[in-house]
Amino acid sequence: MKVMITGVAGFIGSTLALRLLARGDSVYGVDNMNDYYDVTLKEARLKLFSGHKNFTFDKLDIADRAGMQKMFKREKFDAVMNLAAQAGVRYSIENPHAYIDANVVGFLQRAGGCRHSGVKHLVFARPVRCTAPTPTCRFPSTTTWITRCRCMPPPRRPTSSWRTAMRISTSCRAPGCAFFTVYGPWGRPDMALFKFTKGILEGTPIRCSTKARWCATSPISMTSSRGVVRVIDNTAAPDPKWSGNKPDPATSYAPFRIYNIGNNNPVQLMRYIEVLEQCLGKKAKLDLLPMQDGDVPHIRQHRVTRTGRRFPPGHDRGDRYRRFVEWYRQYYKVA
Repeated sequence: MKVMITGVAGFIGSTLALRLLARGDSVYGVDNMNDYYDVTLKEARLKLFSGHKNFTFDKLDIADRAGMQKMFKREKFDAVMNLAAQAGVRYSIENPHAYIDANVVGFLQRAGGCRHSGVKHLVFARPVRCTAPTPTCRFPSTTTWITRCRCMPPPRRPTSSWRTAMRISTSCRAPGCAFFTVYGPWGRPDMALFKFTKGILEGTPIRCSTKARWCATSPISMTSSRGVVRVIDNTAAPDPKWSGNKPDPATSYAPFRIYNIGNNNPVQLMRYIEVLEQCLGKKAKLDLLPMQDGDVPHIRQHRVTRTGRRFPPGHDRGDRYRRFVEWYRQYYKVA
């Protein structure tokens, strides 16, 4: 296939592109290389594609209507994976305009381009925390690598502008990947594992809440990106049992699905820090805070079936965190 990946210089985008290239697909990567975090890290990720003849990079803002129209007229894609968005749930509260431009206007440009150029499959991504679950919320799942999200009805009060973008995505009848807290080598500097590692090594206090509970984390790697690839490979089908009287927000009478990409074993935040301390061989300095804006204390999955390949259990053993720490030390040349 020829797959367009928006946000290809990002953490998940670059990992996904490498996996698609490894199996023989062609990847057309788009990214505006904004400075939300260190641009040199994004440039370093792009260097991973050196020598891949089936990779093309286009520095383009997804909100650029004229630029997106020209690209869709010039290129023909079998599938589009939408990973270009303004990241960070808390940042959406501070700067909602950046989210409207990237996550709403930008998504509309991609959806329109797919429609008018005959793209067969569009997949979008969103974080789990764009919903506002109640303490009794559960996520019964049907698979492990791709766990279908059967969450509660959409909340009346959105927790961030991610919610608006997701509603547009739903109306476009495109399947979506809901990512739990992702981590791994080449991860984002604004994510907890990255910030905590940096803080512990530098001896600066880690700002965290004692009441926050980590939802199911998901290591993103060449192996674990398999779930995203499966969503790209399989077009969602209508749910014939869907009813407006008892709507399932994860499905629709149209070709729409929401798939959780994550693990079903929640990790307590303090346990997470403890294992990270063991990997680094250094104690963390903690700056304990109350619950922060955008934090969701209750998100969990259960009833994971045996369909598909399972994320390895024992998510707090440290082996995956240790891989990130090794990459961090090597990349930043930290002894």
